[in-house]
Order: sequence, then C-alpha cells, then structure tokens
Amino acid sequence: MWRYVLWRFLQGLGVMFAVSLIGFAILHLAPGGPLAVYATTTYMRAEDMARLQHELGLDQPLPVQYLRWVTDLLHGNWGRSYRDGSPVLAAIGSRLPATVELMLVSLTLAVILGVAVGILGAVRKHSIFDYLATTGAMVALSVPTFWFALMVIYLFAEVMGVLPSGDIATIGRPFSLLDRVHHLVGPSAVLGLVLLAPWSRYTRSAMLEVLHEDYIRSARAKGLSEQLVLLRHAFRNVLIPLLILAGIQLPLLFGGALVTETVFSWPGMGRFFVDSLGYRDYPVIMGLLLSSTLLVVVGNLVADLLCALADPRIHIQ
Repeated sequence: MWRYVLWRFLQGLGVMFAVSLIGFAILHLAPGGPLAVYATTTYMRAEDMARLQHELGLDQPLPVQYLRWVTDLLHGNWGRSYRDGSPVLAAIGSRLPATVELMLVSLTLAVILGVAVGILGAVRKHSIFDYLATTGAMVALSVPTFWFALMVIYLFAEVMGVLPSGDIATIGRPFSLLDRVHHLVGPSAVLGLVLLAPWSRYTRSAMLEVLHEDYIRSARAKGLSEQLVLLRHAFRNVLIPLLILAGIQLPLLFGGALVTETVFSWPGMGRFFVDSLGYRDYPVIMGLLLSSTLLVVVGNLVADLLCALADPRIHIQ
C-alpha cells in the first residue's frame, strides 16, 4: 500500500513538473505580456519599460526565468502578483475555500441525483422515465455551461427574481448562512446538473450489467427484497466504476467551476484565473495552474484508494 502511494506521489510530481514546464513556456511565448498595458500609454518611456522588465526578471532568458521560479517555489515562495504585488500563495488561499465549497456542493448534487436516476433507469429499462432520463442526459451533455448559467440568471434572477444574479453574499450585510446558501443555489445547480449526466449514464450502464449476474439471481432466489438486492448486492459492485468516474471528473469539475464562477461572479479560483489571464499575471496563473494540478493528482489517488477499500479483490501493489 505505502509503496503504491509513494509511487503515485512520484508520478504526481512528474505530472506537476510537466504541467508547470509546458504552462510556463506557453504563457511566456504568447504575444503580449504583463507590460503590454503600458505600451500604449504616452507617459511610459522606453527606459521605464526596460526598468520594469528588469525588476520583474522578464529580460532574462526563458530557461533562467523558469529555474528561478522553480527555485523560489521549492523554498515556499510562490512569487508576487504583477497586478497588485500581493503574495500569490495568500491570494490563492483566500479564494480556495469558495471554489472548494462550490465544487463539493455541485458534486454532491450530481452524485445523489445522478446515481438515483441511473438506478431507476436501469430498473425501469425502456420505460418512459428511462427515455426521459436518457434524453435529459444527452441535452445536458450538449448544452454549453456558460449558456446554461446565463439562462439560469435570466430566468431565476431577472424574470422571477428568486435568486441573486451573482457574487457569494449580499453586499453590505453581515455573514448569514441562509444568505450564503441563497447565493450558492444558482452556480451549484448549474455545475451539478452539467455533471449529473455522466453519473446517471455510468450508473445505468453499470447497473444493467450487474443485474444480469448470477449472484443477483441467487439473492432473489433466497427471497431477499428487491430493495435489499439492489442496495446491498448490486450497488456495491456498481460503486467501483463510479469511484473511477469521480477521479476522471475532477478536471471537468475544475473546468466547469472556472466557467460557472466567471458567469456568476463567484470569488473563487476559477474567476481569479480568468482575471489573471486578462492581466497576463504570470505568477498568479502559474500558481493556480500548479495548485489545481495538485488537487487533481491527489483526487485521483484518493479515488484509487477508495476503489481498493470498496472491493477487496483489488490489490494495490
């Protein structure tokens, strides 16, 4: 077990190194830069531009800049934002709870509803409910997240006025759990319903395969209730592919959170990433890229370990 965890940890370090190297190169080779906003101003002289480039280290060769960034990173220094000079690690840490909150609520919503719809679709195969669930899943997979989010804002915030159009809390009011939940309903529903479709389809497919196994027939022949057969015998074996799906969906969850946070003005890592891209804030972008990669690597490792715990036939070596 520990050898496997150590091996996956080393693999994760390799993935993070590759992502940081590719991301660093793409950012610095793209046209423009963090000083492009000053190029059009009349009061900025050429010597001022050169001085800023030297202070930010942008006048050095790209490999030197990368080695310096990695060295600072290993010493716990994630750099400072080009935009306001704040420490990158502190800026990410202040926005991480909002993103984790949105992702956990959305994932919980997707798992509960998706698994329930998938099981009912498998049990009631070729019924009206099954056809409606399949059609709804295909529509959810086809609709862009940003369009879905805009429609939710238009219908429930502008037309009906039952939900706020954005932000994490009402401006000028003290913290209230009810107010936080009120603002969380819109973005979590959008992200959760987008993720619901894969969960329902995977659950239905896995449940259909399991329901035809011999041990299910034996359990029914023993006189067990259908509910007990489904929950104790069938769903336990369906749980393995669902845990694998949870690890696969982590990158999709981050991508959906990025779009959802931007549309709903949710002050999390996704919106922070989009804002930093607009300012070409290299230290912040690299910090967000590295932290999201770390969360994905850790999430996949946790999913593998949960698979081993759920099925004793899986031996991690």
